[in-house]
Amino acid sequence: MMTIYKWENGGLKETAEFASSCWINLVEPTTAELERVASFSAVPRDFLTDPLDTGERPRFDHEDGNVLLIVHVPVSISDEEVIPYRTVPLGIILFGDSVITVCSAHTPVTSAFLDQIRRVCPPSDKYRFAFRLLWHGGVLYLRYINDIHQRTIALEDELHQSISNEVLLKLLQIEKTFVYFTTSLKADSIALARANTARQLTLSEDDRDNLEDAMVEYQQALETATIYANILNGTLDTFASLINNNLNNVMKYLTAATIMLAAPTLIASLYGMNIGLPFQTNQHAFAIVMGISGLLTAAIGTVFFILSRKRIF
Repeated sequence: MMTIYKWENGGLKETAEFASSCWINLVEPTTAELERVASFSAVPRDFLTDPLDTGERPRFDHEDGNVLLIVHVPVSISDEEVIPYRTVPLGIILFGDSVITVCSAHTPVTSAFLDQIRRVCPPSDKYRFAFRLLWHGGVLYLRYINDIHQRTIALEDELHQSISNEVLLKLLQIEKTFVYFTTSLKADSIALARANTARQLTLSEDDRDNLEDAMVEYQQALETATIYANILNGTLDTFASLINNNLNNVMKYLTAATIMLAAPTLIASLYGMNIGLPFQTNQHAFAIVMGISGLLTAAIGTVFFILSRKRIF
């Protein structure tokens, strides 16, 4: 889908035709739309197609006066998922007095940019336009990271009540999401830092301030995601230790019960042999044998109780 915006009356207005100064937003574009944009802008074709590759890494590129900046931005998948977020490449292409954005999925970055009228500027001011768009990407990262953290807290509360495999698997998925976020944010920060020091870009002080604002948001999102990931990793390790400790306690009690039952089992086995045995002629032999077995079991149980009270067992 292709949407064209041009600057009118202090705001961006959607239009059907290209203009000398416009913003072209491509989301899951068709081949015909890519050809139309390539013909109008004369930018290298790989500038338009590279951001559509979901495995494309964030980078800064410059060719024949055209600038390409690819960053990873978060997108929402579905509320039915445990973690309904992932990252996709977003390409920002600067040519002439216009800007092109290319993405393989709908991202709230562009819609949030349109909603924030105070931070929107004419596409002719392409550097400030691109850097403010990037700023919204950093803000969106922070919003999603905080949402994921709240989901983590809710799952931890469930684990405090009862440890279940399902909740642990959900926390593992959250941990993987934090890994994806931190990996993308690190690469984004490197790409933005390269753009900040690129000699091919002639940036004014205001433009550089806008770029640095975007870099601060991405760095803050990276630090926040790293902190939450470390907390979650520690939480998973703690619950793993609790599970092992509970298993050890169960095995301890089962071992004690097995040893307590070993005494009467041994006596019953001995008296099951077809040889001469004590009390075999006594009419109260069964009661005597059962009494001895009960006394031995009680004695062993008392020993285990004393050891348990002294925290030896």
